[in-house]
Amino acid sequence: MVSEGDKVEIGSPNIEKAIVEAIIKKQFKGDKVIAFKFKAKKRYKRKVGHRQLLTLLHLEKISTK
Repeated sequence: MVSEGDKVEIGSPNIEKAIVEAIIKKQFKGDKVIAFKFKAKKRYKRKVGHRQLLTLLHLEKISTK
């Protein structure tokens, strides 16, 4: 949904020709997630960690043309 003064435009699901301007504030890794696999009586154990890459954005302007 985009509003400019009294004009309101609602998309379902998108608004055609909408432009979003953003600035990348920070790129970082999220918290570590541990995946642990185990099979009983088979001496099988696997522990793997994963950290997702994340990006923090600051939205400057949303406009339609």
